[in-house]
Amino acid sequence: MTTLPRRTKSRRTLAATLGLALTAGQAFAADTCPALQASPLLPSDTDACHALLPKMQSPGSVPLAEYEATLDKFLGNFCHRDTAAGWVPDKDVRDTGPFTVSLTDGSGDGEYHGTHAPVVIWYSPEAAQWIRENRSSEAPTEPATPMPAGAILVKEMFPAPAALCAGSDLTHLLPTSGAAVMVRAPEASRDGWFWGWYGWAGWTPDYPADPATNRLPYMGFGQYCTNCHASALDNFTFASPVNMEGEPGTPLAFLSQHRLGASTPAQPHHLNVVLPDADGLRLGEPHYSASAAFIEAYLAGQDMPDRADVPPMPSQTYDTVWAPADAPSDHGMFLTSDQCLGCHDAGSTGLQFDMAIPATGDHAGLLQNNSPYGTWATSPMGLAGRDPIFFAQLASETQSFHAESAAMVEDTCLGCHGIMGQRQFGIDNVAAGDSCGAFGRDMVNATPVSGGIASFGALARDGISCLACHRMELGAEADALNEAASRNACVVERRDLLNPDEDGFARSFTGSFFVAEPKKVFGPFKDVKTAPMEAALGVIPQHSDTIGSSEMCGTCHTVHLPVMEEGKILTRTYEQLTYPEWAFSGYRTGWTVDGDLPFGPGDREQSCQDCHMPSTEADGTPTVSKIASIQEFSNFSAAEFTRAPDKIDLPEREGFARHVLVGLNVFFIKMAQQFPDLLGIRTQDPMLVAKGVDSLIATEQAMLDQAQDHTAQVTLTTPQLSNDTLSTTVTVTNLAGHKLPSGVGFRRAFLSFEVLDTRGRVLWASGATDRLGRIVDGAGAPIAGEEWWTPDCATRIAPEQRVHQPHYQKVTAQSQAQIYQELVSTPAPGAICGHDAEPAGQLTTSFLSICAEVKDNRLPPFGYLPEAKRVEISHALGAGTDMAQDAGFTAVGNDPDYAIPEDGTSAGSDSVSFAVPLAGLASRPASVRARLWYQAIPPYYLQDRFCTAKGVDRDRLALMAGHLNLDGTAAESWKLQLGETANALLPATP
Repeated sequence: MTTLPRRTKSRRTLAATLGLALTAGQAFAADTCPALQASPLLPSDTDACHALLPKMQSPGSVPLAEYEATLDKFLGNFCHRDTAAGWVPDKDVRDTGPFTVSLTDGSGDGEYHGTHAPVVIWYSPEAAQWIRENRSSEAPTEPATPMPAGAILVKEMFPAPAALCAGSDLTHLLPTSGAAVMVRAPEASRDGWFWGWYGWAGWTPDYPADPATNRLPYMGFGQYCTNCHASALDNFTFASPVNMEGEPGTPLAFLSQHRLGASTPAQPHHLNVVLPDADGLRLGEPHYSASAAFIEAYLAGQDMPDRADVPPMPSQTYDTVWAPADAPSDHGMFLTSDQCLGCHDAGSTGLQFDMAIPATGDHAGLLQNNSPYGTWATSPMGLAGRDPIFFAQLASETQSFHAESAAMVEDTCLGCHGIMGQRQFGIDNVAAGDSCGAFGRDMVNATPVSGGIASFGALARDGISCLACHRMELGAEADALNEAASRNACVVERRDLLNPDEDGFARSFTGSFFVAEPKKVFGPFKDVKTAPMEAALGVIPQHSDTIGSSEMCGTCHTVHLPVMEEGKILTRTYEQLTYPEWAFSGYRTGWTVDGDLPFGPGDREQSCQDCHMPSTEADGTPTVSKIASIQEFSNFSAAEFTRAPDKIDLPEREGFARHVLVGLNVFFIKMAQQFPDLLGIRTQDPMLVAKGVDSLIATEQAMLDQAQDHTAQVTLTTPQLSNDTLSTTVTVTNLAGHKLPSGVGFRRAFLSFEVLDTRGRVLWASGATDRLGRIVDGAGAPIAGEEWWTPDCATRIAPEQRVHQPHYQKVTAQSQAQIYQELVSTPAPGAICGHDAEPAGQLTTSFLSICAEVKDNRLPPFGYLPEAKRVEISHALGAGTDMAQDAGFTAVGNDPDYAIPEDGTSAGSDSVSFAVPLAGLASRPASVRARLWYQAIPPYYLQDRFCTAKGVDRDRLALMAGHLNLDGTAAESWKLQLGETANALLPATP
């Protein structure tokens, strides 16, 4: 039986990592310098240093791993301290912010408020000369010339405060906190700098990535350093000649209370960022051995994949694509989220913690990260490019269901889950004079050390990322401007493949939206400060009403796909209709960017964002926050040569939206928590680090809150006893703004109804489950429809019968269960596919084999419109009548809860009666209860993955699912509770 290696949860301290002499709480005297060494630290071989210098000055000319090796040799041998070669140091160790002491019971605790630890900067000859020529005035009257290529600044960092080492011989000081390095390379990136952190202890190269941490890279282009340095007046540097040895003037001075006697302060935030606190550790341990029940149910007679045989997904360390030197340009249309996190993650400056609030409960003492990056990164959107369930599904589609169309299928599916890689791949191909090409699964694995074009892989793995949404431009006017642009040529092809008969907004379904010109990004706020983003990325943020509209979500969450058979397109159908379900509900806003829709807003008007990107507090008041974390003028430690306050001081905004973007897929998030190594992700936020609640924990909590408070209500009538039957009626009310469940068709919810004795023991149950989440009968055997295959995957079980649980209005046996779900079937020879087609093929989980609907009794939302009105709205959106029809219900019989009158709407609920025979009960019943459960990954779906896919993506999912530890969690037994009733007592006598 396969086992997983145990992981040690040790967390190394920064001091231990850097080999520091001081420990927290150690008192110091003003004349003690921990960095002081007996001998000077100077280059021992200046000829070798001179030989390395040209390579050191050219970071964009070689791969990062090769450059870092050069940098290690250069800085490790203190080549930058060669004053004979023209290198110039600062005059002395200097503070970058105040040092304060708090006195408690006669002892002092020191706290440092600098942007970096105390520094000594060493300037290369080119840098020193530029500073003398361009920074001689405190307020230059004209823009500075660009700093020359190859100029280098090495910012050595020492223990705080600077007074500890002030006056020491600079060549005798060991940079105990490493050095921040800047190398000018204007041909390599928009901001024109190579950025990095280097340590004389504790530093390791970024490539190959460390699978124990999957850390943010220590070095590279487009680093988060720009969150502060983009606030510089020009050239991304605050450098001033007054700091340099041999130049007139006095450096800035800051309050320093070191003479009060205080403990050593914590390391500056800058170091915490680049030295992650064991951020690759699991958040919860999986089972050491695979579940025997899991193997018996899903892999009978097969080997459970061994951890050593399942390669992890490429490390998140490799996921960096920065703005090119010619940005804004089509080639730099899409960038990875690490280009945004420096400003749009909480705590990134280390001095201000905007976009974060104090956590409560079990996480008291930490900060809750409400920033756009912090909430998005661990959401299903942020993890979409690493979703093991999606990739196993893709393997089934391309190996078993549609192998003859594998290239088209991969390109189509990755056009959503790996959208930025797929889009940039097509843009670059067209720019080179080629066809769009097909973006394939193997391209997602490309890294700088694996071959292939690493940027496309990094962009794809970054999921539904920042620029996938903030580049989007919708509406007829925008379409007319963007359709002919070469950057959208491949989107036009996609529209012709997927939505050939649609027009208007419907042409954008399945993620087929156009993007605006590359200098534009869109946001919801007006009058934003544009200078930092324009300097760093070459883009100008602009206000857009569209970004707050549900159509932003609807373009991707209306999935219109071909129905494929043997490589041929039979027709097209809707795989998911979450946006139209909302547009037909009582939650609709009644408008799009192109104008009002028929029938106006619903009675409970709310956009998608109102639920999934909340911008109000629990009491309904607007959330107020800054929208970024940058080096401001008025709220920051002083620096020379900054931009003016009106360019960089950020106001607080009402309606700040948290990018939580969650549904109910707790199961995926538990996999990410327990298998970050297999998914190649970090689990600690790279900016807030140990100060914050781990983002995957916050994401799970957001899902649990959604499940508990905003999804469904369950009630039951007073139970009645007759001489031979116990009866009651259970009502489930949908609180969501779309069907429940919604999204991909395999999600399901189901009712459990239990009869209990006086001791709370279950006497009778419908909807009971085993440990794997399979619904079982009174004997513990899976009920009809729970298993599609024999446990060894050798044979489909009666495929021609399409065995499943029908929709019930009355449940009378433990082998019956009310399951709210959508089931579809494949094309049968000679069959006609479409909304009115009779099921003739097999039940299928294939997204591209949906010939006929077998069942759809998912709960309608409140205010759901009748078909005729749905048709009018469909036509107004540019879709056909089939969208309104497919958004209806199938095989619900004459259930009045699904019959919507032409002049009315749905109540958004379903009532099911239960009639329990008393004769078979082991003892007298005392009470009953009902609960509603949700499964994002039902057992039959998992089984179909293991039986129809093979290879790494299938094995990765099997390994994680087989070892996933859900014991004691809200998802125990592979089900999530959405609602329940209290135990209802039975009358004493019939």
